[in-house]
Amino acid sequence: MSEIRGKARHRRRRTALVAGVPVALAAAGVMAYGAVFGMFGADARPEAGAASAPAWATEAADGFASVDALGQNGTYGGRGGRTVTVRTLAELERYATAPEPYVVVVAGTIDVSPKGREIKVASDKTIVGSGTSGHIVGGGFFLGQGVHNVIIRNLTIRDSYEGVWNDKDHDWDAVQMDGAHHVWIDHNDLRHMADGLIDSRKDTTYVTVSWNRLSNNNKTFGIGWTPNVTADLTIHHNWFRETEQRNPSTDNAAHAHLYNNYLQDDPGTDISSSYGNYARGKTRMVLEHSYFQGVRNPVIKDATAALVQRGNLFSGTSGRNESGGTAFDPRAYYPYTPDRASDVPALVKAGAGPRASLGTASARAAAGTLDVAKDGSAPYTSVQKAVDAVPAGNRSRVVIRIAPGTYRETVRIPANKPFVTLQGTGASRKDTVIVQGNASGTPKPDGSGTYGTAGSATVAVEADDFQARNLTVSNDFDEARNQQLSGHQAVALRTAADRVVLDGVIVTGDQDTLLLDTAAKDRTGRVYVTNSYVVGNVDFVFGRATAVVDRSVLTLKKRWDGTSAGYVTAPSTPAGRKGFLITRSTVNGDVAAGSFHLGRPWHAGGDVTLDPQTTVRQSTLGAGVKAAPWTDMGGFSWREDRFAEYRNTGPGAGAAHRDRPQLTDAQAAEQENADWLGDWTP
Repeated sequence: MSEIRGKARHRRRRTALVAGVPVALAAAGVMAYGAVFGMFGADARPEAGAASAPAWATEAADGFASVDALGQNGTYGGRGGRTVTVRTLAELERYATAPEPYVVVVAGTIDVSPKGREIKVASDKTIVGSGTSGHIVGGGFFLGQGVHNVIIRNLTIRDSYEGVWNDKDHDWDAVQMDGAHHVWIDHNDLRHMADGLIDSRKDTTYVTVSWNRLSNNNKTFGIGWTPNVTADLTIHHNWFRETEQRNPSTDNAAHAHLYNNYLQDDPGTDISSSYGNYARGKTRMVLEHSYFQGVRNPVIKDATAALVQRGNLFSGTSGRNESGGTAFDPRAYYPYTPDRASDVPALVKAGAGPRASLGTASARAAAGTLDVAKDGSAPYTSVQKAVDAVPAGNRSRVVIRIAPGTYRETVRIPANKPFVTLQGTGASRKDTVIVQGNASGTPKPDGSGTYGTAGSATVAVEADDFQARNLTVSNDFDEARNQQLSGHQAVALRTAADRVVLDGVIVTGDQDTLLLDTAAKDRTGRVYVTNSYVVGNVDFVFGRATAVVDRSVLTLKKRWDGTSAGYVTAPSTPAGRKGFLITRSTVNGDVAAGSFHLGRPWHAGGDVTLDPQTTVRQSTLGAGVKAAPWTDMGGFSWREDRFAEYRNTGPGAGAAHRDRPQLTDAQAAEQENADWLGDWTP
């Protein structure tokens, strides 16, 4: 809009790029199996040649599997190798045992023969199910001595059970690891095997087991089978349900970090738990923010083990619940942000197991939360990376929790990612700041011109049902230092969507701070701003949206040269729709008396069909507001559009006269919040 006037044998996880992506973080790409695997064609065979790797194939592990050690930089599986699809046991074995890196996609059910056979897996492999269709029946996988950099994801591995509950004759596991390292077992459904679901044995280390469903089994997850105390494992967001023992049993682990797991034992079933998490031998275990429901002996330890508990919840449990000793700080090895234990059952039920269309990051989004921390203590270090992890077509609320800090970046929430909340986690809305300094006339880095007003936004919201809470969005473009630029409009927050809530935020800038727009002229875009501050000087609330600013503060700010002159609103409302309603709010600031207009009509592009509207009612107006608070713009008279007040107070308020129209009580009754928001209740 134009202006009118670590430890010795570990290295800490890196933040630098390794082979093209940060190995320390789970990638933000979605695991879009349906679309990706369609590229092979219905009858394609692996012999048909390589396919370009889908986005999820670049994802890397978190937890101990992400640590650089033993000559391996994190765990990323077959990334960089060919992507092949397999449908038979022979094909699966061919690529699983190959010396080269492969991303092996299991499309359909593979029956293992003879029953109980464990398919050997070589290093540098990703073995992943196609959607929820990838099943391994009657057998499992074996990772032997020295095998490393293996990912097993999104598979159902089941049914090698031979009819003997405490079977000592058939060592048939879903996944067995003997002396392997850097392994990520993620988003699988493991159940009903003759022996263990997961056995991590003989000094296997740098393992992360995450977001799996483990059920209907006796000896579920065993760790140990060694006198050495060298193994490091992270076990998080797994759902243990109807499993009797080893949930897990951890023997002689140097570092066992268990968090956000859900252990559930329902009454009246055929399987009853004998114990939950067990720290054996010389294990050092940190167990935190997990949820135990109905489990007998939920947490037990040997006298020689160290087990630190924090933040766990126990419901209907009985028997031993133990802790003691000094363990370790997981953050000395990798960043992580645990969910609250009270949220774990819902999160894990929603997100664990094979996914039809999601990778790990996106499954967390489907489960409801993504965490951002600038210092690397959360899975994402930028807000945009977390937004990227939200699955396209998302249909439920995803809260992106942003730790205190200043995030200098631009953020865009695209139209295909609705129901996103950006929420600061600090004590104050000032603690979490998203800021950038682009203006309309700022040249783009790629030389393709300037940003333009809309493109200058620090945060751009194009998706419906967006919310922002407890944070600051800022555009700190420096007008004084950039007088040579043509175009000083600098948007902090732009919305072009419907049902947008801004609650407890600060939106701050100079000219054109808050652009409340719609996706198109004929589209509805309702915005509700409450308990918030909007700061600026020229047209700092503008656009064609239908917006309510309720119980908030509009702060008048001096211009770059210290002068006081400005306009609060510049609506460009289409005819027949509601514009801006400012109610029960305050308009003030450290500016000269009588220097600001409440608004002026913006007929964008000279559009004579527009009917701009601002109503300011039952608000407190500071002395900076002019006695004649409305003015013309671009040759269009405010008198021909819709500008009015109702029962305002304060030194900037005034009685009704020709330059200050007031609503009657009857008119005011038709200009309430509900009249603006219609069938939507924020």
